[in-house]
Amino acid sequence: MNRTKKNRAIKAPAVISAVAVGAAASAIAFTVPAGAADSQAPLRGENASTAIDGQYIVVMKKQGGSDVATTEAKSVRSDARSAGGDVRTVFDKAFNGFSATLDKDALAEVRSNPDVAYVQANHRYTTQGDQADPTWGLDRVDQAELPLDKNYHYDQTGKGVTAYIIDTGVATDHPEFEGRIGEGFDAVDGDTDPTDGNGHGTHVAGTVAGTTYGLAKEATIVPVRVLDDQGSGTTEGVVAGIEWVTENHTDGPAVANMSLGGGADTALDQAVQASIADGVTYAVAAGNESADACGSSPAAVPEAITVGATDDADAAADFSNTGECLDIFAPGVDITSAWNDGSTNTISGTSMATPHVAGAAALFLEANPTADPAAVAEGLTGAATPDVVTNPGEGSPNLLLTNLF
Repeated sequence: MNRTKKNRAIKAPAVISAVAVGAAASAIAFTVPAGAADSQAPLRGENASTAIDGQYIVVMKKQGGSDVATTEAKSVRSDARSAGGDVRTVFDKAFNGFSATLDKDALAEVRSNPDVAYVQANHRYTTQGDQADPTWGLDRVDQAELPLDKNYHYDQTGKGVTAYIIDTGVATDHPEFEGRIGEGFDAVDGDTDPTDGNGHGTHVAGTVAGTTYGLAKEATIVPVRVLDDQGSGTTEGVVAGIEWVTENHTDGPAVANMSLGGGADTALDQAVQASIADGVTYAVAAGNESADACGSSPAAVPEAITVGATDDADAAADFSNTGECLDIFAPGVDITSAWNDGSTNTISGTSMATPHVAGAAALFLEANPTADPAAVAEGLTGAATPDVVTNPGEGSPNLLLTNLF
């Protein structure tokens, strides 16, 4: 079964939560050129991806706590309010200035005041993190090239993103998840208790969003049980789970992980396509048959992110399906993660590679919360390391997942 690979175009999000680049600067130095009083004060950082629309930091020329400096700052704040601006915070220790919400006219009014040194866009910052001695899969995705450096660095945590685990359920009381489990669905028993009696779904959830083993350490996990305690299910049950996600997913950014598959199944593929069209990004396993992924469902869905597996030497796993229906490779051999008995397990499969991609998608969605599924797919494949996977298989894209977007 062949499919035409789509051209994915990124739609720019309205607000972008950006990478923190360290502590705020301890001091701001500037010089005022001669004649500056006859022109508008400089506007800085308004085109940065981290800029918050309509919010600004206004810094005065006169610094320190003199009466003149204080009076001039009050005057500019008054002008800003008169022009329709909203003064948010007054600064007098870090520097003499203030923050404000300003429309175009109010911004022009403030910049025209000769006592203003410069106006800077208000920028958004997020936490950074480093995890020492992570699993090799986490270690691999935060760097473009080998060797591994025994560290997992992340600029986002997945906070505000919901990850739907369509699998055998999740052990909701596992300490890896720290209470970040939302109410889910059980298509096997027809109730709202998707407890994992197998372990596979818990392992997947741990790689997506576990505290120790996960990429997106603050994402919310929602278990959707479509496979029984033996890891088996039906088209009916899997489609019911997908439909539940489509009907009940959050209005905010969402990703679904499907570390499952079988033969070509038009109904299942159609259900996944409908869910993606409703705004949910899907990461799906390529399959473990050492065959063409285009013959498997949901691996053949063009709009989904189809994932093949690699080992710690960047070789395609000998079991991994490959071919034109793949979008990306990710670590999938000897992956350690959470297990349903409260402990951990180390297992292999494209099932283990896929949650690395789902976790990375959650990180991307935190940074780009209005990105649609096509934009997420484009963001991940665009950030992937090219041409490092050995023996990727005929027709496969030679792209290895990173979180370096």
